[in-house]
Amino acid sequence: MIFRDLLWSDFDSLLETYYHLYEERAAGEPIGIHLFAQPPSKAEEVEWFANLYRKNLAREWICAVAEEGGRAVGSCVIQPEGGRRDSEIGHVGVLGILVDHRYRGRGAGTSLLLRSLEQARGQFEIVRLGVFANNESAKRLYRRMGFTTYGQLPRAIRRGTAHLDEEFMFVNMEGWVPPPSPNR
Repeated sequence: MIFRDLLWSDFDSLLETYYHLYEERAAGEPIGIHLFAQPPSKAEEVEWFANLYRKNLAREWICAVAEEGGRAVGSCVIQPEGGRRDSEIGHVGVLGILVDHRYRGRGAGTSLLLRSLEQARGQFEIVRLGVFANNESAKRLYRRMGFTTYGQLPRAIRRGTAHLDEEFMFVNMEGWVPPPSPNR
């Protein structure tokens, strides 16, 4: 598996990975990403991806990609709070990560997160994220990378008739150093 910057040709693979999350949710699998009631249209996703691609090219946002066999199998995005670097909250990065279901548990998420945080040094003072409170494996990974919990919102996510809590974590990028063994 290789890790690199986003390419325009990653669109179809990343869209397939994203759309598969809706199938996982319908099957009752415990995915840890917020989804809409229905998948967005392909046109909406093209618009979203074009913005991500443009912001990544301009180095306003960070987007690392995991590639296996010439195909994007995951991504990690850090964008400024509010979407713009020139605001009073633009020094705070908001992290989101997505890994194809067939590649989870193989180190892709760890490597994507590590690459993204290394790129965030000097660009963001703080990086924050929200994680489903019951997603213990993700929270362990974030803690290994230096994230600290700063709060929890009970019943933040409504998935069908169930409610899930969301935990909020951050890492101060000033002085952040990669963990000596990120995969443990």
